[in-house]
Amino acid sequence: MEAGQPHALGAKVVDGGVAFAVRSEPAERVVLCLYDSHGNETAQLDLPHNSNGVWHGFVPGCAAGQRYGYRVHGRYAPSDGLRCNPNKLLLDPYCRAIDGHFDWQGALFDYEAGTDPADARLCVLDNHTAVAKSVVSAENAIATSGPRIPWSETLLYELNVRGYTMLHPAVDEEARGRFRGLTNNQVLQYLRALGVTAVELMPVHYFIDEHFLQRRNLHNYWGYNTLNFFTPAARLAGTDPRAEFVDMVNAIHDAGLEVILDVVYNHTAEGDHLGPSLSFRGLDNNAYYRLAPDSPLHYINDTGCGNTLNADSLPVQELVLDSLRYWAGDLGVDGFRFDLAPVLGRHADGYSSGHPLLRRINKDPLLQQRKLIAEPWDPGPGGYQLGQFPNNWAEWNDRYRDVVRRWWHGDGAQAGELARRLHGSADVFEASGRGPAASINFISSHDGFTLLDTVSFERRHNEANGESNRDGHRHNYSRNHGREGPSDDAGIHEIRRRQRLNMLATMLLTPGTPMLLAGDEFGNSQGGNNNAYAQDNPTGWLDWSGLEGPQTLLDEVRQLIALRRESEILKRDDFRHGDTGINGLADICWLSPDGIVLEGNGWHRCNALTLLLVDENPDLCMQALLLNSSDRKQHFALPPSAAESRWEQGFASAEPEQSSSSSWQLHSHSLLFLRTV
Repeated sequence: MEAGQPHALGAKVVDGGVAFAVRSEPAERVVLCLYDSHGNETAQLDLPHNSNGVWHGFVPGCAAGQRYGYRVHGRYAPSDGLRCNPNKLLLDPYCRAIDGHFDWQGALFDYEAGTDPADARLCVLDNHTAVAKSVVSAENAIATSGPRIPWSETLLYELNVRGYTMLHPAVDEEARGRFRGLTNNQVLQYLRALGVTAVELMPVHYFIDEHFLQRRNLHNYWGYNTLNFFTPAARLAGTDPRAEFVDMVNAIHDAGLEVILDVVYNHTAEGDHLGPSLSFRGLDNNAYYRLAPDSPLHYINDTGCGNTLNADSLPVQELVLDSLRYWAGDLGVDGFRFDLAPVLGRHADGYSSGHPLLRRINKDPLLQQRKLIAEPWDPGPGGYQLGQFPNNWAEWNDRYRDVVRRWWHGDGAQAGELARRLHGSADVFEASGRGPAASINFISSHDGFTLLDTVSFERRHNEANGESNRDGHRHNYSRNHGREGPSDDAGIHEIRRRQRLNMLATMLLTPGTPMLLAGDEFGNSQGGNNNAYAQDNPTGWLDWSGLEGPQTLLDEVRQLIALRRESEILKRDDFRHGDTGINGLADICWLSPDGIVLEGNGWHRCNALTLLLVDENPDLCMQALLLNSSDRKQHFALPPSAAESRWEQGFASAEPEQSSSSSWQLHSHSLLFLRTV
């Protein structure tokens, strides 16, 4: 081996060979092991140089396609946070391709089976036959640029690559469950016709099944168990995950849509102190993970997944930034949704929106051009941080989800909270200088009931997960409307249909950035399972036969999305504050059903109200959303100042009776959207 360079971590093809570099500060020696395509070891080469904890070397004659891994010689003292074990072949954290798979057996662990790592009994079993190998990648395929859709016009569509395509009738058998499935012309035409602007893909970074799932004969379906942050998941591809991912991105871009990735920079698949040693743990346990200060054997578990990446560590910050730049630059991704995002801003004493990692993401010239979305909570202390992310981030707004469900399902005393959320959540986001688009408004997501299940089940039904129905959310704010699960009763069917339309119309016709869960538009169900993370089967997959079934809302959802796209009022970048214009109308007001501005006691026990939005530039434009969550018919009227205009009906979840040009009779549990013409 020759010296090489420490600047580019990973394996880089250069003239005459391949340069290798890996970070391992506690290592006393790092051995590069080369393998052929059959898994046979062909060479062991010591990396000759160590530059500030980065071991590097150059192998003449090496080329793309070479399989490799690392063995780290150094101190094994788990109670001190040191887990070096040269018997373990480790995956390169910066590799761009992976070959093979992981077999759950004793050789995967750095400690001797049947003992506790605290005993420091090093496992001498060699694991090279049980682990996947890093692969030197040529990285030839480069993605095209996306359409760069403004936040004010963005409509997200969350989907799982595998589940979305497994049962799609137009997708070829060999493309089902893979990136290639999303390049199918009929799939793309469907997305365009639906009217969404961005597909938000659940995790596609290389992930593995947890050991406990393997024992239950289940598989990780959602993908929140990342082992490598640069390699597309092999299970979502055929022979070349990177090239197939790029082909998918290019096809989606050609269809005029953006690609948002759900990324998991908060923990890894190595689990807690009893987990396997596959990559990070064996290379530099102290640098990558947040360890308990009084017991470095154990991991801080702010993620609920056994370990937490240490955002205070410079190697972790560089890993996250390098990964984001790679996916945004070479692979063409238009934005990121950060799972358990407070971890990225966590110091040892808690979360800070000014954390260096968050600041570095914000200042990066490439990432400044991408959409950044936080899931603003994690299970750690003080982990709920809605509204506390930097001012160029958007955030999932669970308060919006909860109050819209509760309002339409008839829970009392929700009017005030509903008004704040339908205003765009100014109380949450305005102080940081953000506008309504920062609020990602959703009714359902991958985590929880689907929309149809929200109106069909009052209890979770997660028995198939093998956790005695103890997993998943307990409080779903759902109603079954008379029967738990599917029903042939016409009355139950009608109220469930109307309630779904009520919630969808509320989300799509109010300020904020809407996110639609794939399949909600045609009534996809998970049979009441609200935590289908391990259901890589028809429970988790979308049943496309629903497009032709009685539960479909496809035409209505397309109509609602079109109404949103046509509304300039909903594209306003700043918050309204009830300012009165030259026509004497406030730019936003909340009205009782009789058209009087709601004040004081009028909000108490309010179960029917109107949201009136007004713009006067360049012409007077108004829209009104009439909401009747009560169990009886309700008469609605517009105030005289607005009644003089000419109004047209844009959408109704149940056909109203019009009493005059400015008054309507709404059915129970129904909604009416009006706009001026």
